Amino acid sequence: MTTSATPGPALAAGSQPSGIRQRLPPPTPLWWRDASIATAWALVLFVVGLWLGGGALGETGLLGLTADAVTSLGRLAGLLASVLLLLQVALMARIPAVEQAWGQGELARVHRLVGFTSFSLMLAHIGLTIVGYALGTGAGVVTTFLDEVLHSPGMLLALAGSLALVMVVVTSVRRARARLRYESWHLLHLYAYLGAGLALPHQLWTGQDFRASSVATVFWWGLYAAVLAAVVAFRLVLPLVRSRRHALAVRDVVAESPDVVSVVVAGRDLERLRARGGQFFQWRFLGGHGWTRANPYSLSAAPDGQTLRITAKIVGDSTKRLAAMTPGTKVLVEGPYGRLHAGAATRDRWLLVGAGIGITPLRALLEELPAGPDRTVVIYRATSDADLVLTDELVRVARAKGAQVVSVLGPRVRARASWLPEQAAHLGDAEALLALVPDLGEREAYVCGAPEWMDLVIAAAREAGVPPEAIHQERFAY
Repeated sequence: MTTSATPGPALAAGSQPSGIRQRLPPPTPLWWRDASIATAWALVLFVVGLWLGGGALGETGLLGLTADAVTSLGRLAGLLASVLLLLQVALMARIPAVEQAWGQGELARVHRLVGFTSFSLMLAHIGLTIVGYALGTGAGVVTTFLDEVLHSPGMLLALAGSLALVMVVVTSVRRARARLRYESWHLLHLYAYLGAGLALPHQLWTGQDFRASSVATVFWWGLYAAVLAAVVAFRLVLPLVRSRRHALAVRDVVAESPDVVSVVVAGRDLERLRARGGQFFQWRFLGGHGWTRANPYSLSAAPDGQTLRITAKIVGDSTKRLAAMTPGTKVLVEGPYGRLHAGAATRDRWLLVGAGIGITPLRALLEELPAGPDRTVVIYRATSDADLVLTDELVRVARAKGAQVVSVLGPRVRARASWLPEQAAHLGDAEALLALVPDLGEREAYVCGAPEWMDLVIAAAREAGVPPEAIHQERFAY
């Protein structure tokens, strides 16, 4: 493990950070997250209240296993599946207050949990409802299922929607997801919107809980309309308006090393984007194959109000397109997103831990952190000197800020899961962090790198005394 004031030999950095800095937006209020959690629970409890208000207890009793009881429980499962599905869509609608409160990495984790819960409840709804109807009529389960699908209004559409959701869930299982290209997975994932839409006619035509009272009708129509409006406004309209307003276009493409490229994008009035160092955008570079697909890239330099810069490692088709980009290419963006920025901090001392290309948002973040001796420590993990990125800029910014930079070089430990290199295998993960940063428990920690490596760093930081709310991360694994 190597400790140094400079993280290694400087690579050729073709684009230098500007000395101009834009006015920073205020910190994100901490209560926004609590408010979003309270809103979600309020919606779920209101749905349960509507179910109870429809006479559910009279049907089920305490131990009732009658046909009406099973059917009523099936209705509850369906209602909860519906509200969770809508919440799942809302979580990824890029609603600014929600996104800023949680960050995309945490939102994706909650989105996944809510999604699998909603899917399980949907299966329970189908199973319980069909069994309840079968008990009531004396017909078999298969016969009842076919009769419902073929003769109940909206059921064919609901079946198609359910199959679309099955496809989304199956391709979201980690093992299946690992076999898919990001672009293919993202396209399949969009079928969740189709599944939610196809379920609506069935719920409105045959769902008695949707039509039980004017309150229920207004609630469900209003919730569907609000979620649809959020998706249209924040996923479609706002990105198009922003991209048009700022007239974004590629100004320069710089090969930082044989497998790392930086792209500088210029535009007008970029300070109105209110972007911060460490955040990311979803980028679409117009023209050429693959322009319709958005890809997340973090800013690798703090915004200066005139340009935005990203730096990426060339590992696939999307990043190869970056290297081949020509100046003048028009750009569409969604964002800025993420909580890997100074506004999320609650302390006045910081630790930035990055690995490989994951150092780029931390290099941008470092530019925005206040200067002061020993206020910031940067740990840069890489396999070798050749894997270090933007090191000359990182060192220059660190010197200007009075920050300490520590490089941790070498192949990973083989005997156990660890964020450390082989030569530091004798140290525990938390022990090594404390050896480098003795006052770690008093600092805010920002981590960026490969997901598995980040998990190990975060676990070590928590073991060393950093509370969960003082650890910030950003993940781009799908």
